[in-house]
Amino acid sequence: QVQLVESGGGLVQAGGSLRLSCTASGSIFRITAMAWYRQAPGKQRDLVATITSGGSTNSADSVKGRFTISRDNTKNTVYLQMNTLKPEDTAVYYCYATHITSRGYEYQYWGQGTQVTVSS
Repeated sequence: QVQLVESGGGLVQAGGSLRLSCTASGSIFRITAMAWYRQAPGKQRDLVATITSGGSTNSADSVKGRFTISRDNTKNTVYLQMNTLKPEDTAVYYCYATHITSRGYEYQYWGQGTQVTVSS
């Protein structure tokens, strides 16, 4: 089993910055893709950004140029640096990870979510 624990959410004014962190723990063999998703009230969960174990990244058009995803493989941690925040970025942000076991089985895990609120 793998657990994902997020931190770093909070309340910030428009134009401000926040940095989210998510650390994986448990019986880890190999974590491949990691990502951040977000879900605003009454809306579906949307992909924000992804990063491979090799560091290749991709992000949603709505956050390009403002959000940066990164990871530290030695700490099994993924980060989301969020700059120039807008009220429409308000959502619960979820961490996601794909874990490969020693036997080659693949499992997906989610964090519990962290609230980000951007005031205008």
